[in-house]
Amino acid sequence: MGRFINMMYGTHQPIAILGAGSWGTALALHLSRLGQIVRLWTFDEKHGADLQATHRNKRYLPDYLFPSTLYPTAQLIEAIQDVHDILIAVPSVGFRATVLQLKPLLKPGMRIAWATKGLDENTGQLLHEVIAEILGPHYSSAILAGPSFASEVALQQPTAVVISSQDLLFAQDLLARFSTPFFRIYLSTDIIGVEVGGAVKNVLAIATGISDGMGFGANARCALITRGLAEIMRLGESLGGHVDTFIGLAGLGDLILTCTDDQSRNRRFGLALGQGKNAMQAEKEIGQVVEGKRNAELVMQLAHKNKVEMPIVEAVWKILQEKSTPKQAMQDLLARSLKSEKF
Repeated sequence: MGRFINMMYGTHQPIAILGAGSWGTALALHLSRLGQIVRLWTFDEKHGADLQATHRNKRYLPDYLFPSTLYPTAQLIEAIQDVHDILIAVPSVGFRATVLQLKPLLKPGMRIAWATKGLDENTGQLLHEVIAEILGPHYSSAILAGPSFASEVALQQPTAVVISSQDLLFAQDLLARFSTPFFRIYLSTDIIGVEVGGAVKNVLAIATGISDGMGFGANARCALITRGLAEIMRLGESLGGHVDTFIGLAGLGDLILTCTDDQSRNRRFGLALGQGKNAMQAEKEIGQVVEGKRNAELVMQLAHKNKVEMPIVEAVWKILQEKSTPKQAMQDLLARSLKSEKF
């Protein structure tokens, strides 16, 4: 089967995946199973040594042995040696630092993609803006996003995602590299829309988790998802995103996934808040980065800057700031003035 897939999809140059969390590891497993040479980088030398010694990621995806073409390393210069394409898969909190570390090592012709969702923690910028600020216009860039849990990709369960880039050749090369009968790629040129959907849906997943944690039912969950989509669309359009993106995989698709399945760290975080735990307790129990917690305030700042109304996101932010309780936040949402449904 592996030989058939290689013949079907061709051969590719080595690729570097920066970030050995669950998502970076799942993508590395996916590509290396296709016979592609993958260099998986972690910033943590101890973690890197463990990956090399055990040939698996015991910390995040312990059940999967690395194929022979997957090479873990804690040395960034080693990870990107002789590669043409680099995929960043670190949490958004570490995105800027990773790009800064990468900058002096880059060579002309290298191309940068990222599978990170969120906003820059320092500035609130969209991640393509961070790339442009640090690297300038010299490197082609792309984003991989959409409804995808790392564990299901590692299991080779059917998944559909979006690759967005202004460089059609780069997008098509990534499509050819990643596509399999169980990992379907759709192309887009709307990087802004894809990034906004990926950042805001995490905050909305916290909201639906809080609602379910408080014991509210499917009606409330559906209302939060639907009106949450309206908030994504309002913010995204104000920044230049396209409506089609928000009702597609990177918008509605990712929103539904993150809000309804307990594999979502953001949803589980919200569940804990709704059950009366504080933010510190909830995040400690999850044991991994909760992107929505870090991005709620940044999304609110972006909304205020662009004069966009986002009451659900604001309610989550107030809870996290301990300016409101989950019960009070829900009452405030229900008490808002009545109006026509608009997106």
